Amino acid sequence: MRSDILKKNIETLPHRALLMSAGVCRQDIESGKPFIGVANSFNTLIPGHIHLDELTREVCRGIRDAGGVPFQWGVPGVCDGIAMFVEMRLSLPSREHIADNIEIMMLSHSLDGWVGVTNCDKITPGMLMAAARLDLPALILTGGPMKANVVAGQKCHPIVGFGIVGRVKAGKMTASQAEQLLPDMVCGAGACVGLYTANTMAVVTEVLGMSLTRCATTIALDPKKKQQAYESGLRIVELVKSDVRPRSIMTRAAFENAIRVDMSMGGSTNTVLHIPAIAREAGIDIGVDEFDRISRQTPNLCSIIPSGPYEMADIDAAGGIPAVLQRLQPMLTDNPTVTGKSIIQVAAEATVKDPEVIRSLDRPFHAEGGIAVLKGNIASSAVVKQTAIAPDMLICTGPARVFYTEEALLDAISAGKIAEGDVVVLPFQGPAGGPGMPEMLTPTDAIKGAGFIRVALITDGRFSGATSGLSIGHVEMEAYNGGAIAAIRDGDIIDIDVTARKLDVRLTPAQIRDRLSAVKVPERKLPRMLGSFRKAYTGINCYGKQA
Repeated sequence: MRSDILKKNIETLPHRALLMSAGVCRQDIESGKPFIGVANSFNTLIPGHIHLDELTREVCRGIRDAGGVPFQWGVPGVCDGIAMFVEMRLSLPSREHIADNIEIMMLSHSLDGWVGVTNCDKITPGMLMAAARLDLPALILTGGPMKANVVAGQKCHPIVGFGIVGRVKAGKMTASQAEQLLPDMVCGAGACVGLYTANTMAVVTEVLGMSLTRCATTIALDPKKKQQAYESGLRIVELVKSDVRPRSIMTRAAFENAIRVDMSMGGSTNTVLHIPAIAREAGIDIGVDEFDRISRQTPNLCSIIPSGPYEMADIDAAGGIPAVLQRLQPMLTDNPTVTGKSIIQVAAEATVKDPEVIRSLDRPFHAEGGIAVLKGNIASSAVVKQTAIAPDMLICTGPARVFYTEEALLDAISAGKIAEGDVVVLPFQGPAGGPGMPEMLTPTDAIKGAGFIRVALITDGRFSGATSGLSIGHVEMEAYNGGAIAAIRDGDIIDIDVTARKLDVRLTPAQIRDRLSAVKVPERKLPRMLGSFRKAYTGINCYGKQA
């Protein structure tokens, strides 16, 4: 074991003294027990993380009972919902920071394996990136979804507040009326109720084989979650003893299965950023076109908030991710998981308990999966959640309305300067231009909350998993790196055809070139971390590939 260097060499005698000073028993060192790291992203800021200390205690108990020695440390986490419209640009960079955090702690302290205790948007992919990068025995415990309140027959939860802001901005509700709705939105511990990025990444983790079965959908405060935490502690010790490593689990087949399940459920567009980044750490090249290919092949079997009426608790009651796998079994490629069972075994043992919540392949909600990749003279690629678009908006044409900040767009909505049929364009929001590729939930929900049904939005930034409607993001190349989106001006006519995967502006190549030659990059104050992030993505697309 890697930790033997700390336990057995005379050169590491002072190291053992330091470990014992931290509370490690001499017997635990001399008996050769595996040293297991526990990367705990508990904090009291994020509702998805406020209960993770309790889960971490159960993980540590399981490690001890299985004959290991747990070592816990803290991992930071950004709540995208709280950061949005305040300082959203640090969220995506935090993903790399989290992966680095775990690499630093694992390698510096010669630990044998680790458990990541996580729940939200960038923390889970950061931990999966670390698992693939280090290739030391690892297991991920996701903390589970929150349960929505039901008020007057409607599901109510924090994210509905973004739409309420749009209603206030459009003059359809007063700020005082909005404040009265605040208590109904408070739900307690867990990742936000729908298939937003946090829960989508929990689904991806389970399908990749990196968490225990049913982990993704078990509600945060369900007693089963603590049992999963304890069993995760037991299991990581077995993985260390058997030397089962993440790259033997996170294979190309596993990534393709994860994309397929994601497409079938209609998950967050942020997986198009996170899955390639995780795969890259494992030495596997997953491109944006893979998502479109698999989406075209895979029917959409679930209709989950924000695209439909069901929440993650409904998916859990219907059989969880194993039930989704059971539906998709003919389309899956077998692959191992940290449980010791293969993904096909998990699917074969599952039961669909509600055929309306998780539909069959011959009765889908939509013929194609959740994501479409658009191309044209605006973008070499752009991403949209097609299952969240009204059918009559899949093909549309409209004049551009260009804004360089979210605030400017919100002011335009308040002033009545946006009209049905407009195509809102937000350039300079990408990894280098933002920088940090901030999420655009505030603008999209402001548009929706204002009552617009035929307003599209295009950006080189990204969208929250809570976004719905014709919201096209990840435009490549981004404006900062010379992308054509920077050439669009107010009044330019934009043609969108999601079914044909087309995204074009009615400008000639010469017009685009001439306009780009005169573009001035907006000046923005940058914290030091964002300055470094901008340098890393200058000339690089959002998937980490050379322009």
